[in-house]
Amino acid sequence: MSIDRALVDAALAAVADPNTGRPFAAAKNLKNVSVDDATVSVDVVLGYPAKRQFAAIEALVAGALRAVPGVANVRVQVSQQIAAHTVQRGVKLLPNVKNIVAVASGKGGVGKSTTAVNLALALASDGASVGILDADIYGPSLPMMLGIEGRPESPDGQSMNPLTGHGVQANSIGFLVDQDNPMVWRGPMATSALEQLLRQTNWQDLDYLIVDMPPGTGDIQLTLSQRVPVTGAVIVTTPQDIALLDAKKGLKMFEKVGIPILGIVENMGMHICSNCGHEEHIFGAGGGERMGKEYGVDVLGSLPLDIAIREQADSGHPTVVADPDGRIAEIYRSIARKVAIHIAERARDMTSKFPNIVVQNT
Repeated sequence: MSIDRALVDAALAAVADPNTGRPFAAAKNLKNVSVDDATVSVDVVLGYPAKRQFAAIEALVAGALRAVPGVANVRVQVSQQIAAHTVQRGVKLLPNVKNIVAVASGKGGVGKSTTAVNLALALASDGASVGILDADIYGPSLPMMLGIEGRPESPDGQSMNPLTGHGVQANSIGFLVDQDNPMVWRGPMATSALEQLLRQTNWQDLDYLIVDMPPGTGDIQLTLSQRVPVTGAVIVTTPQDIALLDAKKGLKMFEKVGIPILGIVENMGMHICSNCGHEEHIFGAGGGERMGKEYGVDVLGSLPLDIAIREQADSGHPTVVADPDGRIAEIYRSIARKVAIHIAERARDMTSKFPNIVVQNT
């Protein structure tokens, strides 16, 4: 019995990506569809990292194809292909870095750095090549959170190689100065140091570079937002009204310089007592959701106020690697996947496709 190709195409058109809700065919994720006797083959190429879900997606697509009359064998292969996407106008992409994600907050103390590190580790756990830059000159926390010691090596006296922690490339001013030495620098010095860290680090073929921004919306943050090629920003806040007020300022800053907001992460949304299990909204409830509705921005997820998150980060083994199968790690992975999907849906950067035009006198 021959297989009707139209029925195969119809079956594939009805299969939706469980992460986006959009049909794979409509999103142009299906490649190399072929029908050979009683065998149907198809490649599913995702634009975002989801390695942990490959088997489930393969089963979903294969199930739809097996329902087609005449199909005896099915070959489905899922892969991911991360592309570089557009950044703010007038800023060039960094070599070997496809997408830069700024993780920011309007104020300190809302868990921004912990969120940034866990997002980086979550993207890496799904098969992406990830780096993280600690842009907080005055309070670098990346060395402790990733459990990395030592100083970056320089192969040529001008650039430096990133250090690696839990499979993530990293650099921080904390690697270059003594831990107890305060950085008593004015804004221009701090901004210059950050640009050097960013541009003189030999990042190795990164799909994503997570930049843990300094808290606030001052000169350093604004200058970085104008000079660094940022694909999108994630705003971290708590539900507390004061934190939300400052988070809105951070959101507005990125809007002014043409950087899209990928979403809001609500941290410390709820506290669950470790003794009795009582749930309490210590910092208020629903603040992130209200802010999202006000500005038309997605709430990527809400994380609880949990002592384990703090203990794991302080020990150099953040939640995503310390308890990879736990509930909180799954929240971080869900947030990271949504960030990557938002990036994948943006326009691609095509500058590398354009030829160089050289004008010569003849």
